[in-house]
Amino acid sequence: MNDSSKFEKHIHIEKSQTVLVCLDENIEKSKQQLKKLMQNGAVWLENPHGINRVRRAKKIINQGELLHVYFNAEIQKSKPKPAILVSDEGDYSIWNKPSGMYSQGTKWGDHCTVYRWAEQNLTPQRQGFIVHRLDRAANGLIIIAHKKSIVEKFSRMFKERKINKKYRVEVEGVLDNIELPYEVSNELDKKVAISEIVSLKPDREKQCTEIEIKIKTGRKHQIRRHLSGMGYPVVGDRLYGAKNIESDLQLSSIELAFNCPISFKQMKYILS
Repeated sequence: MNDSSKFEKHIHIEKSQTVLVCLDENIEKSKQQLKKLMQNGAVWLENPHGINRVRRAKKIINQGELLHVYFNAEIQKSKPKPAILVSDEGDYSIWNKPSGMYSQGTKWGDHCTVYRWAEQNLTPQRQGFIVHRLDRAANGLIIIAHKKSIVEKFSRMFKERKINKKYRVEVEGVLDNIELPYEVSNELDKKVAISEIVSLKPDREKQCTEIEIKIKTGRKHQIRRHLSGMGYPVVGDRLYGAKNIESDLQLSSIELAFNCPISFKQMKYILS
């Protein structure tokens, strides 16, 4: 068996047995390591119902099914800082995601994601579903849904621009020559992208500016690309031209406001 730091294995099930027994017969790792691999979301079961993560060691799998294992030592040993619960609203919750934690998992695992953290740390425990994303290097407020019906409601709200999001960033350079609010609008990845700068705090001594910015659309890396395009890359942004890459990415989601999709009450969450 390949015992390298990264491999994948696809096991055709020939007889009914537990997931753990099957893994133990096919992968040269301890049972404790195999259980951790399952808990970390790197084991998938494929059958007529689809392809889904399997986490229970005692789950019975049957002839004709297919077990997929994706091992990446670096991912498995990753341990981000904990996310902090801001508010538990029952069918959804609001979290302060730390820098370094993912919004969404991959086939190689999901234990480093904010939705998995929510699943494991809420009382009572509930499934967690992502309804929007926050860059891994960014931190701040994010919504986790706990029912698929709530995912659909939030997805519709985001599509209809009914959720207001505000971010705080620190950029390189002194930005003080624009009239507020200042709208940045262009196409990113062939889709309209609109951001609005609402506050500026330039620091001439440090040659940087603290900016508060709202986004009306949610394109990938939208804020980072818009500010870099203006000539003011976000501090710590290795992808979009920052000179200071020793610092963590200085981008925080600091405000979420929307009408609750269940009670229809106006909800507002703010990080100081």
